[in-house]
Amino acid sequence: MVKTILVIEDEAQTREIFLRCLQFENFKGIGAENGSTGVRLATKHQPDLVVCDIMMPDMDGYAVLSSLQQNNATASIPFIFLTAKVTMADLRQGMTLGADDYLTKPCTVEDFLDAIASRLKRQEDLKRGLQTALPPSPDTQSQKATTAETIFPDCPRLTAVFEFIEAHYQQSINLTDVAQAVGYSPAYLTNLSQSHTGRTVKAWIIERRMAQARQLLASTAESIKQIADSIGYADASYFTRQFRKLHGVTPQVWRSQPNR
Repeated sequence: MVKTILVIEDEAQTREIFLRCLQFENFKGIGAENGSTGVRLATKHQPDLVVCDIMMPDMDGYAVLSSLQQNNATASIPFIFLTAKVTMADLRQGMTLGADDYLTKPCTVEDFLDAIASRLKRQEDLKRGLQTALPPSPDTQSQKATTAETIFPDCPRLTAVFEFIEAHYQQSINLTDVAQAVGYSPAYLTNLSQSHTGRTVKAWIIERRMAQARQLLASTAESIKQIADSIGYADASYFTRQFRKLHGVTPQVWRSQPNR
């Protein structure tokens, strides 16, 4: 099924370049020269995604997003901001309103199309009710579910992020891996996580690994190297340093404490 993309951009040349790219990639592109026209076209055509410039004369991108969010018919449409520069204030304001991502001008055609593809894929996953987490084995399902529920907060905007971490924390993953999996740019995801939880994605990965490390230290006789390997640390010394930084003692000492 052909996807419809609405591009709201007051610069005619930029708008036409994007529309031609979309057509070449077999999308149905709709162009709007200003914000008010964009809102009208979004309501009329119900596009699969909106790409919108922030700085426009009649109605800026924030006003466009706010208007779409207030309409039940358009509130769930993925929305990507297009802007010449992104400040922390821009990111916070966009996240508060419900933006899905940012593209910084000038951006390449590849960046433009990649951002659209990522958001559409994520939207399809949500519609199908898919989860990024891998299904746990029967003997660890209850144990893992309890641990995950204890570690991660209830935050709908970050559900996919926490699911991905839960599925892959035992591997050598980082911020970029998580961002690519859930369809956000690394910078946007960093600010999203910080603003909603007060912690970075890296901190949540570490926290999940440490929760599993504590469980293994308390319930198994596995060596420190074996535990480190099993939770995504190729270097046991680095795992030990990180564990000590968070807990004040080494894994060996923590394991020996009677009231851990």
